[in-house]
Amino acid sequence: MFTNIILVLIGFILLVKGADFLVDGASNLAKKFNIPQIVIGLTIVAIGTSMPELVVSLNSATNGYSDLSLGNVIGSNLVNLLLILGVCAIIKPLPFTKGSIKFEIPFSIAITVLLFFFCINGSNDTQNIITRPEGIFLIILCILFILYNFRVSKQSKELYEDNLPAQINENEFSILKSLGFILIGILGLKFGGDFVVNGSIAIATILGISEKLIGLTIVAIGTSLPELFTSIVATRKGETDIAIGNILGSQIFNILLILGISSIICPIHYSVSYNKDLILLIISSGLLALYPFIGMKNHITRGNGILFVSIYIIYLITLIAFDA
Repeated sequence: MFTNIILVLIGFILLVKGADFLVDGASNLAKKFNIPQIVIGLTIVAIGTSMPELVVSLNSATNGYSDLSLGNVIGSNLVNLLLILGVCAIIKPLPFTKGSIKFEIPFSIAITVLLFFFCINGSNDTQNIITRPEGIFLIILCILFILYNFRVSKQSKELYEDNLPAQINENEFSILKSLGFILIGILGLKFGGDFVVNGSIAIATILGISEKLIGLTIVAIGTSLPELFTSIVATRKGETDIAIGNILGSQIFNILLILGISSIICPIHYSVSYNKDLILLIISSGLLALYPFIGMKNHITRGNGILFVSIYIIYLITLIAFDA
């Protein structure tokens, strides 16, 4: 038991540091090839901070633990939206960008609803399964989202001008050093993901805790640490736009990229016990969409943040009390 707990903790450390190396290496490499900074923030950084979820979900799916794979993504999105965004708003009210209001928030709601439809739709043979064709469709949407950001960054940068990542130190890495950082990051994520999944399953088995609860809580919070650190640091530095951009980007990639790839490799069996979790995610996303138009215009206020964090705490208590 103690050994497994140590393995999970080591795994989380490797995931966080691996994500750091990957983001730094990828960002500098992108700048070397003159990829617009806006695209780096909305795509590379968001994907980089979502890599722990990707690794854990892939490992879980390939090893037959669909509950852990799906619970990790749903749980991470709830952590990102309710806990991380809520905490950041409590630290400092967060202004919404035009792009977030007009595209990213509505798009994240749409794909969450689409995911719910994929989970409950199907014939008798495919009921409660996210199939390979559905996974391919999610990947196509992911590619279109990335291409859209490239197009927007070139044609109307003002739409997202407040959603740029913090400038990286002028002493940029060489291409070789950037590639080295990317390799180290991938290795850290690979071994970290293995430790987290294997340790979590062992602990769940010993304690008689369901894969679902482990995935929605311990693993979800652990793999969301990169988003947590990135968003809180950005908020404290006054770069509040990065907090919203990073979280929304991660929300989108968690569904499109992670579940897309995972379901292509191995169709994901869906348990109806996740219905309430997905419905909460959809309702919370809808609430976020209303924030720009209520209270402080175009902001998520401290009061909004307290509400989000309170909802998450109640959700956690309910999960633990009624572990399904």
